[in-house]
Amino acid sequence: MGRELHEKSDQVKKYYDQASQLLGDDLARISFEGPPDKLKQTIFTQPAILIHSLALLEMCGDVLPEHTYAAGHSLGEYVALAACGALSSEDAITAVCTRARLMEQACRDNPGTMAAVLALSDDKLDEVCRAASAKGVVAMANINSSLQVAVSGDLAAVEEACRLAKEAGAKRAIMLEVGGAFHSPLMASATEGMKACLDTMTVRDADPPIVANVTAEPVRAADEIRQLLVEQITSPVRWRDTMAFFQKEEVDTVIEIGPGRVLTGLAKREMPGVSLYNIDKLADLEKFETAVS
Repeated sequence: MGRELHEKSDQVKKYYDQASQLLGDDLARISFEGPPDKLKQTIFTQPAILIHSLALLEMCGDVLPEHTYAAGHSLGEYVALAACGALSSEDAITAVCTRARLMEQACRDNPGTMAAVLALSDDKLDEVCRAASAKGVVAMANINSSLQVAVSGDLAAVEEACRLAKEAGAKRAIMLEVGGAFHSPLMASATEGMKACLDTMTVRDADPPIVANVTAEPVRAADEIRQLLVEQITSPVRWRDTMAFFQKEEVDTVIEIGPGRVLTGLAKREMPGVSLYNIDKLADLEKFETAVS
């Protein structure tokens, strides 16, 4: 992932070099050549996704129109902060490399997993999680859409939540191949180090505002941004509510920048009538430039 962006831009090469120095391994080589199992490790996955996204943001340049809000799903929030001027790209890379290392360690200290539950109401899923918590920690983690919510926690508790969710009427409950129990209390050991890292950085007020994962509300103030980034590690990602906020604000265009098109797919279902653009590769950027010119 990201090879063509790396080959096209000296600035993008610098992003990869910075991350490689912080990680003690060649992130560009891992991203372009694998092996896949290594790239799937949290410590490499997060910076790889971040830099792919930052590279596209850099290469969009003046083609990207002025935006009213920005938002990013989980680690994507750091890209959104760069788009809003709250973090430099370099500080975003440092922060996410630190975040990845801390969360990787938390995964080792408190092993866990996640599962996707389809077509079950929040109230019923909350009841399911409460019942399944008899077998360990389990909580709603990624509230992605009106049809899809991911739960996160101890393996036994997540497996029990899947069983109970199906009994409660969920269309499906699927165990996910992830490195740990992200956005759950099992990640708590990562928060202190994340706060210390962010406290060393220049965080500016966001202009335009970012819609935060933790609250699904717009935020501008630098101090609040710092606090929410720390809380984000153990809190649910309220993406469905973020999209609902955009609808309330009559947002009519959504541009997804980064690898894949998962968020575009969610917006297509949750925000009917909105113009959607997805920029993943250079060809997508060229297509977008033609569409907006």
